[in-house]
Amino acid sequence: QVQFVESGGGLVQPGESLRLSCAASGIAFRFYDMAWNRQAPGKQRELAARITSSGTTNYADSVKGRFTISRDNAKTTVYLQMNSLKPEDPAVYYCVGRFRGSDYWGQGTQVTVSS
Repeated sequence: QVQFVESGGGLVQPGESLRLSCAASGIAFRFYDMAWNRQAPGKQRELAARITSSGTTNYADSVKGRFTISRDNAKTTVYLQMNSLKPEDPAVYYCVGRFRGSDYWGQGTQVTVSS
């Protein structure tokens, strides 16, 4: 059974940092492309960052230079380091795994940025 469990969300002030984690189970993690998508209230889901099975990364323009995605295949975990958080970053952040054209989603973790 494929399972992704996110953690690390919370409430921070503008300019602060958070690190999200997504622990995967039930899959051959190293073969999966992994991503963090986010959805803010009233908005569509959007890609924040992606890392392929080979380690290639790409980012939404809105988070470039502030967010870093990484993965630890031995721990079957993907991370999202979020620095310099802005008021426009609050959303539910979802971990997504892709393999052979199929996407698998975690339940999401809430990130709130407020002074």
